Amino acid sequence: MGTKTVDETGADTGTEAKTDEEKVDVVKTTDATDSTDADEVAEHDEAGDEVTAEATEAGPSGVGQGAGAVVSAALGLVSLTGGWIGTVAAARETLVGQLETASNASVAKQIKEVYGDAWQTSALWAAVFALAALIVGVVVLARPAFGTPGKPQAVWIKSVAWGGVALGVIGLLLAVLKYTDALLGLPSAG
Repeated sequence: MGTKTVDETGADTGTEAKTDEEKVDVVKTTDATDSTDADEVAEHDEAGDEVTAEATEAGPSGVGQGAGAVVSAALGLVSLTGGWIGTVAAARETLVGQLETASNASVAKQIKEVYGDAWQTSALWAAVFALAALIVGVVVLARPAFGTPGKPQAVWIKSVAWGGVALGVIGLLLAVLKYTDALLGLPSAG
């Protein structure tokens, strides 16, 4: 097995075969340049630790605010498109209306019980999602006022949070219009 050796003057002598005992006895000596490099590395490590400590003390990275902004936008979108919960609740209300309405009931009563209540239930769930989007978006936008002074909020977080607030407002408005039958009200039965 060949290894590279260095003599005491620092010149390479080539490769020579050494035994395991000789390899263990090899001791590296440091000169002035090695100790200076070691001091620089130690200072760099200490400076890196200080920067890390300052970054930790400076405040959060904004990941939570970004997540909140995305959640706000998603909830606003669900309020506009309808969610699984709203669909299931509306279908349940339709079934309840069918079961409770007598077959000899008037057409107007059947329409109201079977379709009208389901429509309003769907509107209620859309309003819940819209209100949640609105609240989460406002909290994300207001968070910097209670955080580290002088640390600005990332622009994309503000943009997405404002989008969530806007979707929440639009969803809430549409839900109120649906619930009050001002938007796509039930047809008249006669």
